[in-house]
Amino acid sequence: MASSLVVPVIDVQNDNFKELWPAMVVAIKTSSFIALDTELSGLGNRKALLAESIEDRYKAICHAARSRSILSLGIACFKKQDLKVADTYLVQVYNLTLLCSEEYIIEPQSVQFLVQHGFDFNKQYAHGISYCKGNNKGGSDNQGVHIRALFTELLRARKPLVLHNGLIDIAFLYQCFYAHLPERLATFTADLSEMFPAGVYDTKYVTEFELRLSASYLEYAFKKCKLDNSRSLTSGGTAHHVHVEFCKYAGPMSSYVDFRVCPLVASSEGQTDICERFSAFGWCQNGSQCPLSHDTDLIILQDERSKDDKRKKRKRRREKKRGHGEEAEGSSMLDRAPENKIPHMEVDQDERADEQQTMTVDLASQSGPVMDSDGNAQQNEVGDTETAHEGNGVSEDNTGARHSVRNAGEETNGKMNTDKSEENKVVEGKEKFSDPSAGLDAQKKADAGTHRAGFDAFMTGYIFAYSCTFVQKDRVAAEDKNKEDGQLWLPSCLNKVYLSGKEAPLNVVKSTFSKSSKAHTQKMEMVWERKM
Repeated sequence: MASSLVVPVIDVQNDNFKELWPAMVVAIKTSSFIALDTELSGLGNRKALLAESIEDRYKAICHAARSRSILSLGIACFKKQDLKVADTYLVQVYNLTLLCSEEYIIEPQSVQFLVQHGFDFNKQYAHGISYCKGNNKGGSDNQGVHIRALFTELLRARKPLVLHNGLIDIAFLYQCFYAHLPERLATFTADLSEMFPAGVYDTKYVTEFELRLSASYLEYAFKKCKLDNSRSLTSGGTAHHVHVEFCKYAGPMSSYVDFRVCPLVASSEGQTDICERFSAFGWCQNGSQCPLSHDTDLIILQDERSKDDKRKKRKRRREKKRGHGEEAEGSSMLDRAPENKIPHMEVDQDERADEQQTMTVDLASQSGPVMDSDGNAQQNEVGDTETAHEGNGVSEDNTGARHSVRNAGEETNGKMNTDKSEENKVVEGKEKFSDPSAGLDAQKKADAGTHRAGFDAFMTGYIFAYSCTFVQKDRVAAEDKNKEDGQLWLPSCLNKVYLSGKEAPLNVVKSTFSKSSKAHTQKMEMVWERKM
């Protein structure tokens, strides 16, 4: 019998940080990969964050990271279990409530959104783990029990780092827990390539260019992957599937657990009242006041029906053309897209410029405030979709171009509202889960707030785990060539960070023309306790 997925998230704050420190360090060191997510106090000028020049975007991100702060940090450690069913992971999830010790800007939009989604600012100011930003200020980042030392442990573990739409997240992590951000983007990427030698993966890029999902905001991508994995399991096929297990917490540890429940998806036959803007972008200017449905489960099921209808139409067109002795033409760029999202996308390859201009006007006219670390929104600026990437991108096909155009608006409209939206009500099918939430107390705790950096980190890690299994299933021949520490990850997505409105990602590499920053070099000598 299928059961809901229940994710135990350990709530870490100042009064239990020292107690939980050993468990967190062990989880980091023994993991196969680590997924991170952040909640931020603001992002500043949203238009600048979508500048055509990637260098200009980076400068805007630097300004935001230096003047704002991380309010909470989610860490999800996925450890692959070698002696169990293939692709089984033991997952440990932590949600750290933080408090910057320096002055920082906090934006009304972020406060409003976080409060609406259960963030407790009283708890943050009373029990947040304090930290200082920028370069080390007197203390030792490799000793003691504090958040910067924990980040040092993460670097020492040399594990793959997984983020969702992660450029902003990783810049804030660098500024808040590591060192002062370098002035140039090339220096920043050079530093990152040495900080994370096992690679950086962005599940936003993975869902856009590897899985090719109809939408890629975090909640949609997670639920879609979860649903497809469940269906694959119930079909009885021989392909690999993702299984997740969790630790069973007892004693004093159990009082720190906040259970996140993902109920099974309910049948939605006959329901069509979906908000098309939220369906396409994961964000709606009307928010909770919108009279149409923002139910991600319903959106996914409608997308699947639309794709099936379009597939049947294409088949009929091909058969009709063959019947007239005509050669079938190539399919449209929109053949993969659900019909309800076409108004937000390009209509025809020959009309790209006109449609893009229409989209820009439409998005700008419907802008609205909401933001978070996975996308940003004060104004829904689409940005330019041409392929100028300051020399750090790689070309993609037209499908990638279509995805980039559609999601540029989504990504500036709120990591908070897009990538981590509403109640997580996934999926049908049978999967292997340990259930740590037996008992009334667990159910009571599961009802508190739906928006947590810890759970968002878990969703990010789950998407990555599923993607690795999905790609492994389709590319078995490449298995022996693309392994790291015995694991096959995603070589096609290695060190590629998603860029909103661009057809190519930011490559996290150290070029022959760039040098690492002085602060980074000094930090790495401390991390590895030897000269670089």
